[in-house]
Amino acid sequence: MDNIRIAPAGDRALLVQFEQKISEEVNDRVHGLMDAVQKAGIAGVGEMIPSYAALLIFYDPEEINYPGLKGEIEGLLSMAEGKSEGGKRLLHIPCCYGSHFGPDLADMEKLTGLSREEIIKIHSGVDYRVYMLGFLPGFVYLGGMDERLKAPRLATPRVAIPKGSVAIGGSQTGVYPLQSPGGWRIIGSTPVEFFDPTREEPALCRAGDVIRFIPVTACDYYDIRQDMLRGRYDLKITEVFDGD
Repeated sequence: MDNIRIAPAGDRALLVQFEQKISEEVNDRVHGLMDAVQKAGIAGVGEMIPSYAALLIFYDPEEINYPGLKGEIEGLLSMAEGKSEGGKRLLHIPCCYGSHFGPDLADMEKLTGLSREEIIKIHSGVDYRVYMLGFLPGFVYLGGMDERLKAPRLATPRVAIPKGSVAIGGSQTGVYPLQSPGGWRIIGSTPVEFFDPTREEPALCRAGDVIRFIPVTACDYYDIRQDMLRGRYDLKITEVFDGD
């Protein structure tokens, strides 16, 4: 129970806060607890939302009250010491770097002292953990970016960053699922829809997933885009286990 705080979040939600830092170990505990709660089948528990270091649990107060749920959670916390069971989904995300797809790649060369080939190799050479979703529907907060690619946000944010833009802001990288204002530096774009309200699961990613960016050419980008519009593109999703 060290560094763990349980508190009410309104009249029908409970928040479990772990150590307040961004780390795989802490995030594993968040997902471990979520798995344990799901398996326990506690009456009245509804949606659960994981973040970097906390788990928000919604419940029906007509089926279980706050003290009762808190007691159940305290009994399950020991199961959150390790990692969640099973493998993680690894999503292979095609990305076209540079050109008009990545207007800030040239500035990134100046800021980092790396060539664009080196930037692309480094950025696509890491498997990124999806710590949480937020900001925009389907926007992924990714962990694991190489510190060599760290770059300050734009001094003047753009009014509209195109949907699908792959960008870097500070020590983070991510994908804009919708057109949005933003100050991150755009280094590429993916034709994959990270948010589609017509899908059964509108958001492409779930917290706990892993993303690997796959460099593609401009021709590949447009071919994939056309296949997606025609419903003929199957995103490559594999399973990885810790230690792979």
